[in-house]
Amino acid sequence: MIKGWHSLVGTFTGVVVLAVALLPVAGLVVWGLAWRRGGTSWAWRRSLAEVGMVYGTVPWVWMIMLPGGRAGDVAGQVSLVPLRDLSAIFAAGPQTATGQVVGNLLVFAALGFLAPLRFAALASVPRVLALGVGCSVLVETAQYVLRLDRVSSVDDVLLNAAGAALAALVSRPWWHPTAMRPRTAASDLHNAETAA
Repeated sequence: MIKGWHSLVGTFTGVVVLAVALLPVAGLVVWGLAWRRGGTSWAWRRSLAEVGMVYGTVPWVWMIMLPGGRAGDVAGQVSLVPLRDLSAIFAAGPQTATGQVVGNLLVFAALGFLAPLRFAALASVPRVLALGVGCSVLVETAQYVLRLDRVSSVDDVLLNAAGAALAALVSRPWWHPTAMRPRTAASDLHNAETAA
């Protein structure tokens, strides 16, 4: 049960409740941005992608940055051997393994799904994978530096990046290198000249 401010922002359940409660606000922000950009389909798509990347990523990052019970008292732990932590997670049982693996896959899934729709430069799976790796390394480094009583693991980086890449593959049918750019008379003329 959510009791007090700390329960709302300092627990997994609280972060989920807060994220759900802020969904209408995110919808209003999308509407406001799209309206300000002229209300075209391009404006709606761009606004939805931008807000969706933030709304779909921040709660997950927030949850993995929540401090453990001995935060600040213990030095950060690092695990650089690939698949060692995953094997320990799978040994803990199917419920733990499912929660850990699915949770790590979802951390940057919204970013991976929407970034190629918003930014033409990211419209490739290798680029989204690199983005996922970079973001995950930043989060794991922050966990270590801030001494959050968490293990900074290469397996988390692998799963976070894989989640971003898999989400990018799911959104692939909607990719278009110029889809997020507003149409202008000059670009229409250029496209007509190249087609002729």
